[in-house]
Amino acid sequence: MDNQVTYENVSTGSSQGQAGTDAIDASSTKGANGPVTLKEYYRLVKPGIIYSNLMTAFAGYWVAAKWDVDWLHLIMTMLGTALVMAGGTVLNNYLDREMDAKMERTQNRALPSGRLSANFVLWFGIILGTIGLGVLYLGAHSPLATLMGLLGLFFYVWIYTAWFKRTSVWSTFVGAISGAVPPLIGYCAVSGNIDLGAILVFLFLFLWQPPHFWALGIRRMEEYRAAGFPLLPVVRGTFVTKISMVRYVVLLVPVTVMLTAYGYVGTIFLIVSTILGLTWVFMSVKGFKANGEAEIVWAKRMFLFSLIYLTLLSILMVIDTTAKI
Repeated sequence: MDNQVTYENVSTGSSQGQAGTDAIDASSTKGANGPVTLKEYYRLVKPGIIYSNLMTAFAGYWVAAKWDVDWLHLIMTMLGTALVMAGGTVLNNYLDREMDAKMERTQNRALPSGRLSANFVLWFGIILGTIGLGVLYLGAHSPLATLMGLLGLFFYVWIYTAWFKRTSVWSTFVGAISGAVPPLIGYCAVSGNIDLGAILVFLFLFLWQPPHFWALGIRRMEEYRAAGFPLLPVVRGTFVTKISMVRYVVLLVPVTVMLTAYGYVGTIFLIVSTILGLTWVFMSVKGFKANGEAEIVWAKRMFLFSLIYLTLLSILMVIDTTAKI
């Protein structure tokens, strides 16, 4: 089956953008008077994204602290980071309300379905992000971590969501920049500077994201096409996407090795990360033989493995952090 499409084909899904947005806003206004559950507010901040990124922020903090942890400072850093990310995900929901209404997996969210008003979601996101930056600056006492949080928020909301996500296959690359900021916030809150360790924890999460997200993109390709989302599998096809996935996964292996080579983590992390990294490379290459339904199964396995990879290595990054001498 030929998965190649032109960008013009993809764009037709959003050619009625303003009308679609107006319809969503009208629906939201009508639905705002109905009951809204606490679970819907909870889902609005995309808790899965918050938890996974907070885990990496914790790992980044711990690597920089080298087991010499100020617990109150850690709590303030994690709280500020979580609130900044929550602000970003809520604003992402606000900007994506038209696209979400077209996708089966997102059309029942509170905003596109009309159970929350667009204006409320906009201000909710702004307030969460502002409070988060305040906590990083005043609670964690880290201007650098605050700056990283501000840059991450700006890239995620305006550069990624409002611009690239709607116009370019490079959206995943740009989104990976903002998505890799949480471990950088955690690290910089302790170190107070951007050194090699900060760069490595940033690269670790930056390189992990595209193959993780493209695996989901291949699984949900028709939904993304219908929503007018120019994701790489939709625009360039799955073969080109698989080549790109291999590039990122291969680069992850030396990055994890460098974390040990430069004394940030120990041998256990080196062994496990290398085994998992090479396994992921093997799985990625194996995907070139998968087509049709087998390709969907492969993409699902790639997606699940990426979650296992990130979770295990984030935990090991903490457990096997080199102690301060």
